[in-house]
Amino acid sequence: QLQAFGGGLVQTGGSLRLSCAASGFSLDDYAIGWFRQAPGKEREGVSCISISGMNIHYEDTVEGRFTISRDNAKNTVYLQMNSLKPEDSAVYYCAAAPQFTIGEGRLTEFGVDYWGNGTQVTVSS
Repeated sequence: QLQAFGGGLVQTGGSLRLSCAASGFSLDDYAIGWFRQAPGKEREGVSCISISGMNIHYEDTVEGRFTISRDNAKNTVYLQMNSLKPEDSAVYYCAAAPQFTIGEGRLTEFGVDYWGNGTQVTVSS
């Protein structure tokens, strides 16, 4: 299973680092994506990283502020979130897939094998 943690309450402009850890399987075999869902909105993609770590995608809304990385030795993927805005407030989920599909420039949920639990990120204005 996947477990996401590291969420919390921060002020606008602050930073948080989310972690996604796997148990029972190796993240080496999966691309990892981060998704988020705000109240009353559909879940949306945020970022994904390939198995090798060489291919990375960011949604336009977070590019330049968020950084995804992976440490396969620790079986963990990270999402460093800087310059946070109130509109970044959401429950963040990590997901594992053999590979992710980018459709019309947007990260999709197609092919996800595992979903992690959510971790709440709240950015106060």
